[in-house]
Amino acid sequence: MPERLARVVQMLARLPGVGEKTALRYALFLVTGDESASRELGKELAELRDFVRPCERCGNIAEASPGVPTLCSICKDERRDPALLCIVARVQDLLAIERSGAMRGRYFVLGRLLSPLEGVGADELPIDALRARVKATEYPVREVLVATPPSVDGEATALLIARELGALGVNVTRIASGVPHGGDLEFADQVTLGRAIEGRKSFG
Repeated sequence: MPERLARVVQMLARLPGVGEKTALRYALFLVTGDESASRELGKELAELRDFVRPCERCGNIAEASPGVPTLCSICKDERRDPALLCIVARVQDLLAIERSGAMRGRYFVLGRLLSPLEGVGADELPIDALRARVKATEYPVREVLVATPPSVDGEATALLIARELGALGVNVTRIASGVPHGGDLEFADQVTLGRAIEGRKSFG
């Protein structure tokens, strides 16, 4: 195999859910398939990190423009309820909840979960930024829905958030059962996610 092609295969194999055989199939398609499609894909990938960045307000993915605050479509949507804030671990979880159509509030993406086994402590989570978001007078928050996965790390993160935000007088709720224990929100079906959002309950 040509060295350059081998490097592309190695890089593609780093993507989630892509093994070496699938990576090789993708790389060969890019080499032997439609040349214009391959070049267009390469151009888009080269510019992806320049024009798609985290939303400055919630951490969701957003289109970026020079000199303009980077805000996602959800944060810019005036029809959303700014008093309802849904906390998720990853952008994938946010997108999964959006597909359910049950959440009409706004979001805050943690980026990771509390995980002592992986060396992720409370100091590694954006708790200060979350607290500032909840306390912001421009968008006062009435309810915080913690929609972390029902795993050990997800539950630990939810309890930490409930403790940190409870002192602020905001109503902290937890996503209801219905999502399989130990599962990721990304792979839950829309009906299950919708029912979990609608059946949320308060801590304690």
